[in-house]
Amino acid sequence: MTELPAREAMEFDVVVVGAGPSGLAAAIRLKQINADISVVVVEKGSEVGAHILSGAVIDPVGLDKLLPDWRSEDTPITTTVTDDRFYWLGQSGSVRLPNLMLPPLMSNHGKYIVSLGNVCRWLATKAEALGVEIYPGFAAAEVLYDDNGAVVGVATGDMGIGKSGEPNANFTRGMELRAKYTLFAEGARGNLGKQLLAKFNLQEGREPQKFGIGLKELWQVAPEKHKKGLVQHSFGWPLDNSTGGGSFLYHFDDNLVSVGFVVHLNYQNPYLSPFEEFQRFKTHPLVRDTFEGGKRLSYGARAITEGGYQSVPKLTFPGGALIGCDAGFVNVPRIKGSHNAMLSGMQAAEAAAAALAGGRAHDELADYDAGWRGSAIGQDLSRVRNAKPLWSKYGTMLGIGLGGVDMWTRTLGFSLFGTLSHGKPDYATLKPASECKPIAYPKPDGKVTFDRLSSVFLSNTNHEEDQPPHLKVKDMDLQKRSEHDVYAGPSSRYCPAGVYEWVEEGGNPKFVINAQNCVHCKTCDIKDPNQNITWVPPEGAGGPNYPNM
Repeated sequence: MTELPAREAMEFDVVVVGAGPSGLAAAIRLKQINADISVVVVEKGSEVGAHILSGAVIDPVGLDKLLPDWRSEDTPITTTVTDDRFYWLGQSGSVRLPNLMLPPLMSNHGKYIVSLGNVCRWLATKAEALGVEIYPGFAAAEVLYDDNGAVVGVATGDMGIGKSGEPNANFTRGMELRAKYTLFAEGARGNLGKQLLAKFNLQEGREPQKFGIGLKELWQVAPEKHKKGLVQHSFGWPLDNSTGGGSFLYHFDDNLVSVGFVVHLNYQNPYLSPFEEFQRFKTHPLVRDTFEGGKRLSYGARAITEGGYQSVPKLTFPGGALIGCDAGFVNVPRIKGSHNAMLSGMQAAEAAAAALAGGRAHDELADYDAGWRGSAIGQDLSRVRNAKPLWSKYGTMLGIGLGGVDMWTRTLGFSLFGTLSHGKPDYATLKPASECKPIAYPKPDGKVTFDRLSSVFLSNTNHEEDQPPHLKVKDMDLQKRSEHDVYAGPSSRYCPAGVYEWVEEGGNPKFVINAQNCVHCKTCDIKDPNQNITWVPPEGAGGPNYPNM
């Protein structure tokens, strides 16, 4: 490969990787503490919010602490939850669970239905007003270390590298963003966060992280079918009892409905397709009528951390820290993580500001790692820490019931179960195809249900074609020998964007990667049974461009 010129470097007090809720909250809090702290946020999306996808019903506890007067301002947070419903679905019917049966922490009354992408855009304006520099369209591609192994910043990816690996006419060298402390807020299964977990052995003594895949569509529905403030969650059909997951419908703003479906990635049947299960869900009698005659506006998908309390790694290392979903702070039963993401960003910011005030640099922010379990984050996650293990061990019906009992007893100060183990990592849970039955999914009707390619079109996904692949297969022979021959090619089904397919070429199966379709959900990086696929950032600004997810 051609020898590349040296990168230019910029110096800051703090570099934040990722302009999601945790990263922006950290940047804002640093400036609130000391306006002279220099802070830069680097964001791989084409703009802030372009890669943000969440339900979302937000608990305002994080916002209340960060920006206490936000309710008196013009914000995208305008729809309060007024009707909160939970359903168990059978194939043709449903049973509503009485709200009184649900543990108090499961209540959504007083919470807000939002587009989290738009919330992040608004938070970015608050950060910039305080003097934070935000660089969208630049993917942090490399962690920088000093001679002692401490993190000293990140480098953004080179642009204008062709498929051959050689610079082309549009070549631009990446920048080094150097800092005394670097906060990693990349979201679930962050590429650099994954490297830091391995380098500093941050997962030692913790349970393996668990994940789900969340798929979402945004619809504009007929006015008479819109029930502003309605939050509806369900579990059960179309998933079988041994496969974890659930759904949401959120009615907000002007005739908008967010509909989403989550499948836990510890599922066993390689023939299962999360995308097709989502489409099938929308045909349920409880759901379908909402969308009849409506217009689908957007589509996207993203991995979700689900390990919770016992899977949170050590959060700090020399020179930096993990925050938000890079750390795994989602509360799975509540389907909420943005409040904990913001709180973690603030806690890390406070630790970094104190270290800077003391003249420190490139050491560990030990107070942040030591303090989170005793904070509101730890209290939130501790109360639900057995919900996911019980669901995984006993199936949906019994597992959810036992999880509810555990949450109720925790309100009384004790638990029947202690702290349960998650067991296998998600990549190790697939059964060989020979032990499973193929699943016949119905064809899309083009009205309520759709195919993957038309869905990806709505995500506004775009990648520069002449660039090295950002989906890397370590051993193509292993992919054929195991992923295809043993597991019947689950990548062609677990990917929600049609990136992977096995095609016959000269009588032999060939693994084809349609990287231009990738919506950066990271499911392949998580679920491949051999951990043989690695997601890395593509050229800056590549990927989905969600306008309002």
